[in-house]
Amino acid sequence: MIQPTPSALAGLRILDFTRVLAGPSCTMLLADLGAEVIKIEYPQGGDDTREWGPPWLEVGDEQLSAYYLSINRNKRSVTLNLKTGEGTALAKQLALKCDVLIENFKVGQMATYGLAYEQLQPEHPSLIYCSITGYGQTGPYASRPGYDYVIQAQSGLMAITGPTDGPPYKVGVAISDVIAGLYAANAIQAALHYRHQTGRGQHVDIALLDTQLAALVNVASNYFVSGQNPPRYGNGHPNIVPYQTFEAADKPFILAVGNDSQFAALCKIIGQPELARDARFVTNAARVKNREVLVGFLQVIFSRRSADEWTEALLNAGIPSGPINQIADAFGDPHVQSRQLAQTVTFENGTTVEMAGPPVKLSETPPTVRHAPPLLGQDTAAVLMDWLGLEPPAIADYQQRGVI
Repeated sequence: MIQPTPSALAGLRILDFTRVLAGPSCTMLLADLGAEVIKIEYPQGGDDTREWGPPWLEVGDEQLSAYYLSINRNKRSVTLNLKTGEGTALAKQLALKCDVLIENFKVGQMATYGLAYEQLQPEHPSLIYCSITGYGQTGPYASRPGYDYVIQAQSGLMAITGPTDGPPYKVGVAISDVIAGLYAANAIQAALHYRHQTGRGQHVDIALLDTQLAALVNVASNYFVSGQNPPRYGNGHPNIVPYQTFEAADKPFILAVGNDSQFAALCKIIGQPELARDARFVTNAARVKNREVLVGFLQVIFSRRSADEWTEALLNAGIPSGPINQIADAFGDPHVQSRQLAQTVTFENGTTVEMAGPPVKLSETPPTVRHAPPLLGQDTAAVLMDWLGLEPPAIADYQQRGVI
């Protein structure tokens, strides 16, 4: 008999009061790792992203947005009307039976439902409660709504993104949300380890602004060390040269020279070995100082051959280089396919859709795509029966009165 693949977080129950991107990306990561995630949604409409289309996927009579699909697999959808006393009572009963609760309401909103950490903790001291907001639970901006676009601007990320002589640009995906989700998942697992040692839960406070500032990494450090606002470098790098795009004869490509030995190898490839001994370029610090001279010289040489010729020669010499792909090119790449980074998900009615698969590889407990993103409220009855022991007549009554 073939044994099922074990899951790292099997047996972990997570109650998910999040919507849009930061929270759902966190809970999907935990669900991929085996946790049972119950996604709580309002009966009318549910998660905002269900309406964020086109494009749409037709699943029977339902229409699911591609946005919603991207961050809600491996979850079960339960609809509860938290504007009713009975709805919040059901939510509390579910919360008292879970290991982790994750929410991304405005600061103070969960308290109005009787579902704040301070309200649940006395009855459930081992509960791990994660709040994801724009600005955190404390501070002058705590009450502000937090949106990725605003955080990208406010954190300084946009100030360092875009062409050197153009306006600031946002990143092409809601990267501040994604980063916050990753930090939240990591912090939750740290809290689980602490609970394993002590039996005590805790409140995890994740803010988009905090995590995006942390994600500035070397750029933030450049500011602290120099005292100067970092400029935009377009597709260049503030601390490494040459490390940017170059125009080949047919299309642009990426060159990423990370050290002096790689630069020496580059000089041989372009037929200019003497450049590696030139005082202006012999060290990375010198190359950064003389960036414009070196980049201009290299651009003339790179324009003489195709991008594929250059990338092949560079990679053969151990120098990082690669194409600038469209999304279709990226997912069609044989290496990407070999890593199963695109996976087909099947709905109960047989509809299939491809999704970006779990990026984490674990040798003993690999993450799995067990089921498709749920239709709105599809698991309400099953969860209320399994978790709370409710009978079908009681569930039907709640549904008729708009509680679920």
